[in-house]
Amino acid sequence: MKLLKNCLFLPLAGAVLLTSLQATAAQPNRPECIAPSKPGGGFDLTCKLAQAGLKDNDILKSPMRVTYMPGGIGAVAYNAIVANRRNDPGTLVAFSGASLLNLALGKYGRFDENEVQWLTTIGTDYGTLAVRDDSPYKNLDDVVKALKKDPKSVVVGGGGSIGGQGWMKIALLAKAAGINPSELRYAAFEGGSEHYMALMGKHVDLVTGSASEIASQQGNNIRTLAVFSEERLPGDLASIPTAREQGYEIQWPLIRGYFLGPDVPQEQVQWWREAFTKLESSPQFERYMVDRDVLPMYVSGPQLQALVHKQVEQHRELGREFGLVE
Repeated sequence: MKLLKNCLFLPLAGAVLLTSLQATAAQPNRPECIAPSKPGGGFDLTCKLAQAGLKDNDILKSPMRVTYMPGGIGAVAYNAIVANRRNDPGTLVAFSGASLLNLALGKYGRFDENEVQWLTTIGTDYGTLAVRDDSPYKNLDDVVKALKKDPKSVVVGGGGSIGGQGWMKIALLAKAAGINPSELRYAAFEGGSEHYMALMGKHVDLVTGSASEIASQQGNNIRTLAVFSEERLPGDLASIPTAREQGYEIQWPLIRGYFLGPDVPQEQVQWWREAFTKLESSPQFERYMVDRDVLPMYVSGPQLQALVHKQVEQHRELGREFGLVE
């Protein structure tokens, strides 16, 4: 069962690589990246990738600050930009596949995926399931056996409410095993590192997360049971088996990127696109990304618009399958 088929797009071959930033617009005076979560976790990482990369490659003269705007796994930040900061050229907002899922399920209120200017993706990440080192669950089969015996016996923590991407990852495993996802015992957290802290505090038995979060949890005696990628990931995560290897055809890719307000002038949008194109060509930045378990992936312009709309529609189909949307 491959529910998220062809979710991951690679950059178009032969895309024109811009060699310098054109002088069509001035650099923003006070660049800012909003992480729509508490510190820690994927949104924070996405902002800090831009912060470090644009600084270290001398693309921004003024340092970029990272600010935090938690609430609704991106809903508060999305609404704030669309309603109040529509034409701020210096403000990027981090987004991920989780943002697109929540848009698909109508969790951003009256705003949909057409309200902002999708700037660029920077990389791709993958979903994971993790436990404490002392957990009796050694693999996905152990988790499935426990869920089949009593779905309420395993407390699962993740970012976002029921229907969000944290819940979706355990729901896909439950469905693959013939278990009704509505019977799961799921504890919702806002994001950041809250669900990992709950795991270490023994408030939950298992957490859903992402590969890029694992490195920051290495000192917390956490063991990752599976990564929801097509193949094993490179580097430090190469020892983690995929769900597919363990007999469960589940994949959960998570694109990571940035958007701008809907009324930011096109010359400023273009400045940012060229800035990230320059960043893309930096071998130093690519190593920086890989060291943080984010696989480089750059899509912008019309290709990103198409990718966003395709993924939102795929998520709506998944939401209808789970009875979350009509």
